[in-house]
Amino acid sequence: MSGAVPAADGSGDGPAAPAPHVLIVDDDARIRDLLRRFLMRHGIMVSVAADAAAARQLMAGLAFDLVVLDVMLPGEDGISLTRALRAYSRTPILLLTARGEASDRIAGLEAGADDYLAKPFEPRELLLRINAILRRAPETAPEAPPAMLRMGALRYDPARGELWDGTERVGLTGTESALMRIFARQPGIAVERGRLAEQLGRDRGHAQERAVDVQITRLRRKIERDPREPRYLQTVRGSGYRLVTD
Repeated sequence: MSGAVPAADGSGDGPAAPAPHVLIVDDDARIRDLLRRFLMRHGIMVSVAADAAAARQLMAGLAFDLVVLDVMLPGEDGISLTRALRAYSRTPILLLTARGEASDRIAGLEAGADDYLAKPFEPRELLLRINAILRRAPETAPEAPPAMLRMGALRYDPARGELWDGTERVGLTGTESALMRIFARQPGIAVERGRLAEQLGRDRGHAQERAVDVQITRLRRKIERDPREPRYLQTVRGSGYRLVTD
């Protein structure tokens, strides 16, 4: 974690910590732009997404220090997305909600959110809550840096999201790169087809699971000597797929 936002006057001993990177997920373009400009003025890097699918795509390729997530999103709502993210990520989540009922706030916290803020709110209050969450973050055990994964002559760098064959970089599409990141989080552990579809930003359903199968077939062509007899990207009957490394 990057920690709390550094003082605006640059005070403090030693080099300044890197700016925290926050993802704002809200379907209201006006709110996204207002918060982005406000937080950037206070030394925070900001990325924005209009819905859960866009948020998943960003999180597949970037590491964030905190997610500010609106509950009332079109399609998949913020509580459902929070629950899905908590299945594989410890990134802090702050929910924005227009709902005042205690049951809704409790549902968000039970899904794994770290805090919530009811709309309407002052941007300054959001900044204070972000700082408070980031100050608490270093108290948790830091995640170990991902190790290089090897598959025969191939090696995959989870930190950079790069696949190499000797000195040649293997080109991956955005979806293939997202799949490799998902599998690299838990090598050897099967991931259900429905969960893969969900983490790729697709709705659950047979058609979307078939789309995952197509992407797996394409990825196998890049990492397997014989894609028809996969050694590394294996099918686990009834459980989905898993990445096995040397």
